[in-house]
Amino acid sequence: MSTDTSEKGLEAIIVSYLRDTNGYEECLSDDYNPALGLDTARLEAFLCATQPKMVEKSGIFSTPAKRKSFFERVRDRITKNGVLNVLNKGIYHNANYHFVFYYPLPDKGNGEAARLYGENRFCVTRQLHFSSKTPKESVDVMLSINGLPVITMELKNNLTKQNVESAVFQYQHDRDPKELLFAPKRCAVHFAVDDEEVMMCSELRGAESWFLPFNKGLKDPSDPLGAEDGAGNPVNPNGLKTDYLWHDILTKKQLSRIIEEFAQVVTETDEDTGKTTEKCIWPRYHQLDAVQRLVADTADGVVGKKFLIQHSAGSGKSNSITWLAFALSSLKTANGIDNLFDSVLVITDRVNLDKQIKNNILAFVDNASIVGWADRSKTLKEELTAGKRIIISTVHKFPVIMQTIGTELKNKKFAIIIDEAHSSQSGSMATDLNRVLSGLGCKAADIEDNEDGLNEFLKQVVEGKKLAPNSNFYAFTATPKNKTLEAFGVPYTDAEGNVKHRPYHNYSMKQAIQEGFILDVLKNYTPYQSFYKIKKEAANDPEFEKKQSQKKLRYWVESQSATVGKKAEIIVGHFHDKVAGLLKGQARCMIVTAGIERAIDYFKEISRLLREQHSPYKAIIAFSSDKTIDGVTVNEATLNGFPSAKIEKEFRKGEYRFLIVADKFQTGYDEPLLCAMYVDKPLKDVKTVQTLSRLNRAKPGKKTMILDFVNNVEDVKADFERYYRTTILSGETDQNKLNDLIETVEETHIYTAAELLDFNTRFWSGAGRDQLDPILDKAKERFVALDSDDTKITVKSAMKKFVRTYEFLVTILPEASVEWQKRTTFYRFLVNKLPVLKMEDLTEGLIEAVSYQNYRSQNQGTTDIKLDDANVEIDPIPTSATPLGIIPPDMQKLSQIVDDFNAVWGNTEFKDEDVARLQFQKVIDAVSGDDTVIDDMLNSDSDVAFQSIETATRGAFASVNAASNELTTHFWMNQDNVQSKIYNVIFQQVMSRVNPPIDEVDLIAKMKDDLQNDFAQLCGVYYRELDEVLTIFFKTVNAQTTDNLDGLNNSLRRTLNFIYRAEMSRGEDNRDRFRTLVTQYEAFLRKLYYLREGREFTSNNPRSGFVEIVRQFPSLQRLYRNPDDRYSLFKNYYDMVYEWRNNDSHSAPVLPEAELPAAIHIIVAMYVYATMISVTDIETALD
Repeated sequence: MSTDTSEKGLEAIIVSYLRDTNGYEECLSDDYNPALGLDTARLEAFLCATQPKMVEKSGIFSTPAKRKSFFERVRDRITKNGVLNVLNKGIYHNANYHFVFYYPLPDKGNGEAARLYGENRFCVTRQLHFSSKTPKESVDVMLSINGLPVITMELKNNLTKQNVESAVFQYQHDRDPKELLFAPKRCAVHFAVDDEEVMMCSELRGAESWFLPFNKGLKDPSDPLGAEDGAGNPVNPNGLKTDYLWHDILTKKQLSRIIEEFAQVVTETDEDTGKTTEKCIWPRYHQLDAVQRLVADTADGVVGKKFLIQHSAGSGKSNSITWLAFALSSLKTANGIDNLFDSVLVITDRVNLDKQIKNNILAFVDNASIVGWADRSKTLKEELTAGKRIIISTVHKFPVIMQTIGTELKNKKFAIIIDEAHSSQSGSMATDLNRVLSGLGCKAADIEDNEDGLNEFLKQVVEGKKLAPNSNFYAFTATPKNKTLEAFGVPYTDAEGNVKHRPYHNYSMKQAIQEGFILDVLKNYTPYQSFYKIKKEAANDPEFEKKQSQKKLRYWVESQSATVGKKAEIIVGHFHDKVAGLLKGQARCMIVTAGIERAIDYFKEISRLLREQHSPYKAIIAFSSDKTIDGVTVNEATLNGFPSAKIEKEFRKGEYRFLIVADKFQTGYDEPLLCAMYVDKPLKDVKTVQTLSRLNRAKPGKKTMILDFVNNVEDVKADFERYYRTTILSGETDQNKLNDLIETVEETHIYTAAELLDFNTRFWSGAGRDQLDPILDKAKERFVALDSDDTKITVKSAMKKFVRTYEFLVTILPEASVEWQKRTTFYRFLVNKLPVLKMEDLTEGLIEAVSYQNYRSQNQGTTDIKLDDANVEIDPIPTSATPLGIIPPDMQKLSQIVDDFNAVWGNTEFKDEDVARLQFQKVIDAVSGDDTVIDDMLNSDSDVAFQSIETATRGAFASVNAASNELTTHFWMNQDNVQSKIYNVIFQQVMSRVNPPIDEVDLIAKMKDDLQNDFAQLCGVYYRELDEVLTIFFKTVNAQTTDNLDGLNNSLRRTLNFIYRAEMSRGEDNRDRFRTLVTQYEAFLRKLYYLREGREFTSNNPRSGFVEIVRQFPSLQRLYRNPDDRYSLFKNYYDMVYEWRNNDSHSAPVLPEAELPAAIHIIVAMYVYATMISVTDIETALD
């Protein structure tokens, strides 16, 4: 008989193994009651066998009616509380009866508990017909415990050309979640299985059911640094790739462990509304594997172990930590009675993670009193000394506890679980934690008055700084730094004898992405390159330091409102075009800025753009503390209009779509609705991964996009590759470097050995400041007297580096050094006393000597960044004693600095620069006259316009210049990327000719020159000076009034800017500008009215229009009959405007091209005239 390779054959393999090897009963489909969602016969048999007296006394099966009533109550309790709750906690029935539905795994040596556990009925059913409505429908496999369904499985077979995705599709489209078997919480998990992969879903929602992999991954546990890594399952030499599911996971004991210790229904309550939501949790394979391996390697009872768990960001570390804490809190010693640990401490680096983990843990425990949440230092001490089983806190509280806890903890044992270990294992914070837990915390000490007494005491101090020997450490991180690997990683020796460190357990970013558990945020990565144009304004040519100047100029141009405005336009446009429609219109974005001031600039600019575009969306800003700008102090609460604590919640609801951050929400912030990120901040190493990974939380239908204005593809790729697979420490820190640093400091003789000893004796004895400062002040005087700033910088840097390195090394070194501790104590205080050493500012006056001309941000093209598939080694912490010194200044003339900054030609040199310049001007003139270029400059975004520039430039080089001339040769050879530079400079020059940036100061000056003859007899005689009127005109245009009127802001400013500042304009362009000015004159008068009256103009006349609003301005209306010759010019102007204005269409006439300049002059003059007669009425509103 041939092998059965069908789906039925796979079903038979699974069922027979569960029955014959794992000890399950095989049940029939008819045993299941679809109306109750139960195997009533087995539930009744279980209750009668394990609780006969309760069954008899309660009479639940004494009559058919009571039996029906009881089973209906069981059905309803499962529907309400979930099958996991009923199995673990049972059901109360009537007044006095509590029925147990499952007996848990027994403790060691508890015979009665073992007997009761053996009474549990684990059953497997093939082809279960689950519905009375569709009786022919069946699910392939169902597992139940004591008659309660726990797991369903749909099976597929690659050999019959169906796979796990087919099973997922079947669950999503053929398994109705309204059926009891598939309803929420009625089963713990649903598995889609084939011969290669397993997928899981804990809550079916029809087509929106979200299945995640339950695969082992390709990494071989016996070869953690092997070549294989990623999603899927390895080849199984003894069977199917997926047989671990029924061989390991679905054994009775393993399934029981999962039900008792992992699977749960988590209830979350909205603090504002009180509304509750529920989530069904089933562990992923890597979570189950990590927690159970950690528990197994802890169970030997040896305390003092360290474990580093490298799990990718977004991989469910909070749940893994919850499960580990719960397991360790109940772990027993060899006698099976005593707890191995007195307390389990869960240390997080954010308060909201405190709450999240606390809520997860409370979902497991029946007695909430065993869990402590230490939100204050006093509370934490009380929880520790009281022996709370699990205590959740933040690492920042330990330095304070250090001052209050003595030695009462040294005889206790702790399990320390650290979340985001890369940030927790830092310097004095880590050593404070270690001293507290090891019982070596201290205040002032009673030290014998001699050096031996001090040394003996300091030995205890150093011992207290080591990783507490009475504690196990379990450090979780996605991005292990060198310190984290050296402190907690597994040491091993490579073939060359080098000692390296690796993680204990790794769930790589690569595997998480391939499994779809997190998203690949480097897909759709779009870098933008910034181009700036500045101009030398100083009459002379002063010199400035080159590097300082480039940095200062970059910061200056980036802070210009035009720069932020241009980027904000790109961001808002991109969000509306590409992002807003994602996730059924619920997609959000984050804007990462380089500082608080920049964040506020973005917040204001983006909010303005959203208002002007009548967008339904809003922005939120997030930064810490207060910030004073232009004399006004603001914070995130005042700008947002609600408390800081509500930012995360508010961002998820309403019309908020833009979250603008400055050093906030870049780590530990999980928001699945985040689909796009706009980066305007330099990122490096861990910060790159942490920040961009805010987008990686998976959600059905989600895709991600990143626009980066600062960083480049190569750097981002290198940063992510460090943490893509397994991160390895290439070596151990050379502790001899500490001796080198001491030598660097002490060769300057700024303190003596006697002073070092004296200071430590006084400090550790609790002496007052009046006894410590004299010693520090002497050392400070000697430091100040050193002969060069170079030496001072070297010495001060060496002291700082010594303290940082020592505070890390002391936690892991096997031997203590009292001498190092003495210097650390002294250096820490002395460094704070020493003067701040700043490099001389060799750029003073630079900003005043230049002017901002233009900025453009060019899209470099969207790419998917591909990471190298390899483990990566990182170096140990640097401890070089090489003097830093002062780099000699590189002084350059301002003209050269400006040329370098503009970076037009790079290293290109011409034999005849005058000829090249003339030829280049011809190219610019040709491109400037190209109609397509002009149209795109006026009507398209900068990317489209730049593409037109590129096309027109190539055409100009082909037709304007001789093919053999120098300029053309350089262009086509493209050495030093000269083409890009040429495109950029032509873009800037054509832009300045056709569509220059708006400059109101220059506009006012040019408008004054144009209009001063018209207003000579009025302004400065009967009305305000023309300069002031023009200034108020632009204030009026820019004033925020109503959405209907504020649309004028951009269109009027842009139109006037074209008219007065553009060097080139075509007749058709002037016609458009004339039409804009005529049609918007009525709206401008309405805005003046609003500023004067404080309300919008309304009229009972349904045909209210131009004439009606003119009547609200008597000085304007009387022009028609004003006999005063001084107003005659404006009377004629008004007549012309009235004639141009068509009451029916509100449009302007089509004038001959020759008449357009005069017509534009007239309508502009009428805008200014209306402002002039309104100045005294509106200036208060404009202040």
